[in-house]
Amino acid sequence: MAFNNAGITIEKPLDQLTSAEFDRVIHTNLRGSFLATKYEIPHLVAAGGGTIVVTSSSNALATTENRAAYTASKRGIVGLIQSAAFDFAAKGIRVNALIPGTTDTELVRRAAGMENVPDPAWRVFASQWAKTHVPGLGRMATADEIAAFALALASDDFPYLTGAQMVIDGGKTAHAG
Repeated sequence: MAFNNAGITIEKPLDQLTSAEFDRVIHTNLRGSFLATKYEIPHLVAAGGGTIVVTSSSNALATTENRAAYTASKRGIVGLIQSAAFDFAAKGIRVNALIPGTTDTELVRRAAGMENVPDPAWRVFASQWAKTHVPGLGRMATADEIAAFALALASDDFPYLTGAQMVIDGGKTAHAG
């Protein structure tokens, strides 16, 4: 089993993104997922099969302003895993995309410009912000909730699941659709 879970964001309007900033996001998120998957495949083939779960984002399905590079990278991940799922299904390798919604992580905290705020202040801010900015449940996911879903996707409980975009976003994309 492999879990590819890394990402960065630079939030600016498209016309204010530099080429270097765009490349940094694409290289970290999409190219990083490509490289991780590429080098995991031979090990899984040698093992007789397995599962790769790659974290994308609900922004791959429904996004908002200032997320051009991030959204492009996360949509690219969906295409990458769908193609890989076809390439390696016959070798017993399942490849799926995990599509989490807004999750209380360092990435979100940095994007909010709150990385240096004390944890109690962050929790108050995050709770209030989520009530009006996270459609559906009105709160951010916890990292543990997303991890539990990733483990379920990687388990042997779903042997027919490959090439899928599995959404766990508290209702965000249902609202946007």
